[in-house]
Amino acid sequence: MSTPTIATAPLTTHEAEALVEAARAAAEAAGVATAVSVLDAGGHLLAFRRDDRAVLIAGETSTRKAFTALQLNTPTADLVDAVQPGGLFHTLPTALDRPLLFIAGGVPVHRDGRLIGAIGVGGGAPDQDHGFAMTAVEALTRR
Repeated sequence: MSTPTIATAPLTTHEAEALVEAARAAAEAAGVATAVSVLDAGGHLLAFRRDDRAVLIAGETSTRKAFTALQLNTPTADLVDAVQPGGLFHTLPTALDRPLLFIAGGVPVHRDGRLIGAIGVGGGAPDQDHGFAMTAVEALTRR
């Protein structure tokens, strides 16, 4: 007899836009120009915004951070040491032809314990980007 699986609602466009807005508001309050990317569970872009004052590469880094957090289901801040020489994932960034980026600022998004997407923030210092992403995820969780 199989156990029934309870479906978890996917991350919606409305929720993705709320994540972008919460991260953007946190960054603006700190005086940091950022880009924010939100991906669904399949790695598809649901929402994106780059502040017009943010460095151009912030758009790319935010998306890669989100993708990395999604693929490994772990905040990128927790993976930085793993890609250093001797680390568990030392060769992973070069072993795959995927847009992984092991810099703080990517955070997975869960609902009912299941992975439903990820957010990535780029443009500030890595610790700032991580904080802005966490602020957004926490705001979504409180909704």
